[in-house]
Amino acid sequence: MRIREDQTLTVAGLNRAVRMGLEHEFGDILVMGEVSDLTRAASGHLYFTLNDESHSAQVRVVMFKSNVLRSRATMESGARICVRGGLTLYEARGTYQLLARAAFPAGDGDLAEKFRRLVEKLTAEGLTDQARKRALPLLPRCIGLVTSEHSAAMHDVLRVAFGRCPVRIVVAPCVVQGNEAPGSIVRALRAVQNVPELDVVIVARGGGSAEDLWAFNDEQVARAIVACRVPVVSGVGHETDTTIADLVADLRASTPSNAAELVVPHRKALQERLSGALRMLTRAAEGRVSRARLALDRSTRKVRDPRPRLNRAQGQLHGLEKRLARAVQAQLARARLDLDARERKLGTLSPRARLALQRSLLNRLHNRLAMSPQAWLTRYTARLASLRARQARLGNERLAQLRRAFSERAIRLDAMSPLRVLSRGYAIAFAEKTGRALLRSGEVSTGDRLRIRLHEGEVLADVVE
Repeated sequence: MRIREDQTLTVAGLNRAVRMGLEHEFGDILVMGEVSDLTRAASGHLYFTLNDESHSAQVRVVMFKSNVLRSRATMESGARICVRGGLTLYEARGTYQLLARAAFPAGDGDLAEKFRRLVEKLTAEGLTDQARKRALPLLPRCIGLVTSEHSAAMHDVLRVAFGRCPVRIVVAPCVVQGNEAPGSIVRALRAVQNVPELDVVIVARGGGSAEDLWAFNDEQVARAIVACRVPVVSGVGHETDTTIADLVADLRASTPSNAAELVVPHRKALQERLSGALRMLTRAAEGRVSRARLALDRSTRKVRDPRPRLNRAQGQLHGLEKRLARAVQAQLARARLDLDARERKLGTLSPRARLALQRSLLNRLHNRLAMSPQAWLTRYTARLASLRARQARLGNERLAQLRRAFSERAIRLDAMSPLRVLSRGYAIAFAEKTGRALLRSGEVSTGDRLRIRLHEGEVLADVVE
């Protein structure tokens, strides 16, 4: 809150502005001192003074019951403790005080200093920046869980995750406490990334003292979390516990169970989201169909119905087809009559008839030959052979002539067929009004509609010139 120089404040307004400034500037600090004037209220809250051991300085501290129960320090007068919390102002009296969220023995101060230096180092490298952190997948297919095997944290994560939605969880067991813990955690993180379908990793451990959780303040662990190829959720300790793993992870959960809740969506929430998306899609589709129907109605009103003209054209086409069929049938009938006449004429000139006549003559000659002398027989035998050869030659030539004449006639008849003419690329144009075939260009005018018969089908055309 910014105060103008010409602004007049009330005492309450001043105290409120100071309180807001203190809470904003000193929201999370770590203070070490000696406890005195300890008062335990009936509600379970603690009120005490934290004194500086080297200088004459003190600050009033308030710790609420829920934080007192989780405190790892012995809360008694004369105890040396470290308090984590934030500054605030008691506006009624205008005195500021430290609102403690956690307290632990002062012997943990060395760990706190290591913690502070490592946080400053990682922050300078940008590893704790919020902009670097990745969003969690909406519906993960495979979740990696890095925690101690058979631990309560593992069972909590599995219980909560499987209760929310069916999901595959790959457990990478590791040591989470002691000197071997940092290296074990790093190896488990690297191993779980070998799963191709991996979408997100949960690093989990239950609550404990600062020493118990110190493995998650290790620099190697922090850098392994940052280097993980998928988002990492840190669920270490309780809500009041803060580790470096929490600071560099893509998302911090207050407990292992809360980590499972953040990573695995609830089945009902997914169903509701899907139902909402389906409703939106349905409304969008219905709106688009309605707009398309309106556009179609407007277009339909502008377009004339082609069916009457099509029916008239089909009627004219059927008429022309009947006329063409009758003309072709008449021409075919005339061709059949002519062919029958030629066949009858050819029958009279058949070599078989002439052959029968010659056989009769041959028989008579044979009879005569039987009664004649040898010279007569020899002479007429030679003549008979000559007649037979001549007869065969004349018969074959006549038959070939008739066959050639018949083939030429059939070819001419086929060439005269209108369908044959159309098959060679020609067309017949009919005036649509009269249905008559056009022979001259003077029979039509500009703008007349023509119907053009092709070898297969018809087309409509307008006279332009």
